[in-house]
Amino acid sequence: MRRWTVSPITDLPVVSDGEPDDPVWYPLQHALGIDTFGANLFVAGRAGQVLVGEHDERGSGQQELYLVLHGSASFELDGEETQIERGDALAVTDPCVRRRASALTAGTTLLVVGAANGPFESSWNPAHFVGIPRPE
Repeated sequence: MRRWTVSPITDLPVVSDGEPDDPVWYPLQHALGIDTFGANLFVAGRAGQVLVGEHDERGSGQQELYLVLHGSASFELDGEETQIERGDALAVTDPCVRRRASALTAGTTLLVVGAANGPFESSWNPAHFVGIPRPE
């Protein structure tokens, strides 16, 4: 069993839901053998392309983190619109929030990381986080 995996993203397999207008979907979690959190990368072929279909995570209890690595994306979160640009992070901490994301530019690259709701046991030294506020 491998203890780590290194791969260029473009060497990973691509998944399709079978829809002709799907973005390029790299299933990082599956392809790299990660089993403690979900991780996917979506790349838009054109502006306006849906990167993340409308959904919530009530069933899974997942919280999700969205990072724009390239381009910009428009999110609808429980009916509210917000835009995030390259280098921006959006955290959906309530699994009940309905969400959807579309690319604002061709080539928009969106990293999505998710994990089941519950406390994360960090192996980091707690002193690293003294004085760093958390949203309430």
